[in-house]
Amino acid sequence: MTHPYARELGDFLRARRSRLRPVDVGLVPGGRRKVTGLRREELALLAGLSTDYYQRMEQGREVRPSDDVLDAIAGALGLDEGERRHLFLLARAARRPVPARVDRGPEDVPESTRRLLRVMDTPAVVLGRHLDLLDWNAAAEALLGDPGGYPPERLNMLLLMFDDVRTVDRTCPDWERQALDYIGMMRAAVATDPTHPRATAIVGELSIRSAEFRRLWARHDVRVRVSGRKTFRVAQVGDIVLDWDTYPLPGDPGPVMLVWTAEPGSADADRLRLLASLRATRGVPRRPVG
Repeated sequence: MTHPYARELGDFLRARRSRLRPVDVGLVPGGRRKVTGLRREELALLAGLSTDYYQRMEQGREVRPSDDVLDAIAGALGLDEGERRHLFLLARAARRPVPARVDRGPEDVPESTRRLLRVMDTPAVVLGRHLDLLDWNAAAEALLGDPGGYPPERLNMLLLMFDDVRTVDRTCPDWERQALDYIGMMRAAVATDPTHPRATAIVGELSIRSAEFRRLWARHDVRVRVSGRKTFRVAQVGDIVLDWDTYPLPGDPGPVMLVWTAEPGSADADRLRLLASLRATRGVPRRPVG
């Protein structure tokens, strides 16, 4: 049986190798090529490894690379700091025996965090390690709609983003960037426990029914702490452009708080306040989109 971390490591190496072209690393392509990225033997040469050894790593076979070997591979692949950490995490986990039993207790939101959500006047939600929506505040409900209308098992940011009935939202210019951020966060979670049943269920479902998800998941991007900007299209008040950041909460791994904010004094801040006012007076019938 292939070690789950070794399999994940091999997938990551293949994805990163496929992005590099010979010209990117100073090699002359030469002849007809069956692959768009570097060949295994070319990557092995750059890292100073035998082709057979590197191939066994990509295949998830019984290989336990040293830190020096990992450094060489990271350099050959041109990994950034976050990707390098991810490589080392997977490789070091693959060196250890697969535990007979893994502690996978329920994810709880601390009561103090729930109180904090209630007093915040900007949209905020709490996400579990696999992007399950665990809690939210009134401002988030005004922006996203009432998540309480969904079955608990469907309250997941990735499932909502790739919901077939919401394909119109994918015309937003930043939809793919947002999807890649969420997928990168899921990749980071999978790296800590590749066989977790919740991750397996979400990724399995989306891989079957969404070609878009399969394409983006195959990039093998990873995100740990994420921030960005998103445009919300709200019929009642117009487009609202908000910055968003994630903040880790206690636990190992613990949930994260995702918070959207507007520039003080901006038109976006005014629209956000108007949206909250409309919800307070008559409700805003929107569905959560992530």
